[in-house]
Amino acid sequence: MSTILDKLADHARERVLAAKERISPDEMRSLALSLPAGQFSFETALRKEDIAFICECKKASPSKGIIAEEFDYLSIAEEYEKAGADCISVLTEPKWFMGSDEYLRRIAETVSIPCLRKDFTVDEYMIYEAKVLGASAVLLIYTILPPRKIREYIDICGSLGLSALVEAHDADEVRTALDCGARVIGVNNRDLKDFTVDTDNSRRMRDLIPDSVTFVSESGIRTAKDIQQLRDSGVDAVLIGETLMRAADKTEKLRELKGI
Repeated sequence: MSTILDKLADHARERVLAAKERISPDEMRSLALSLPAGQFSFETALRKEDIAFICECKKASPSKGIIAEEFDYLSIAEEYEKAGADCISVLTEPKWFMGSDEYLRRIAETVSIPCLRKDFTVDEYMIYEAKVLGASAVLLIYTILPPRKIREYIDICGSLGLSALVEAHDADEVRTALDCGARVIGVNNRDLKDFTVDTDNSRRMRDLIPDSVTFVSESGIRTAKDIQQLRDSGVDAVLIGETLMRAADKTEKLRELKGI
């Protein structure tokens, strides 16, 4: 029986086929390569003395449905930046997360901090597309990509100056991500096969990842105590979505999570 992740990946493939009808792969690649190469600003922003914050613009999710009825994404992104976010994660998956490429394009044009294209990358086309949309990083999920594709996509990101956030969930996936040359690894506390959450997962994986690789903890992070435990474990950055999206005052919520 297919999982929600299988459905997300299948739908991403359908979206890519439709996108290629509008703009051919050669044209999209040429558009991306015609832009100035990035400077890997996403991973640079995450390497700081204290734990870094990737704040997410997300209207909905498969597990929670609609999270934000009112979704003024530009105002949200600007509020994140003013509140001290280090990077912004923008959902572009349209069916289950109600995201949009246009959200990413406009946010990247508006804020000065790096943006991650949060989507289900299943084709190199989506990497070139992310560059054209203004992203500084793309998400590569181990569960839906074989190691040879992860290696290939990391190389493509490198040619564009984009960072690749390689997402893993368990020890075997972390080790493979490292073997593929990942410089930024996101450990998802949510099992994408059944969407259960275990916030201790990142702390269990921490010792597997060398200090030279940027470690990002993703999903299920809700409190300043969660952040402090991850900080104490040596986690470099956290990606926070639902907790911030549900907060009426996102500036105050981010201050609270930072322990300010």
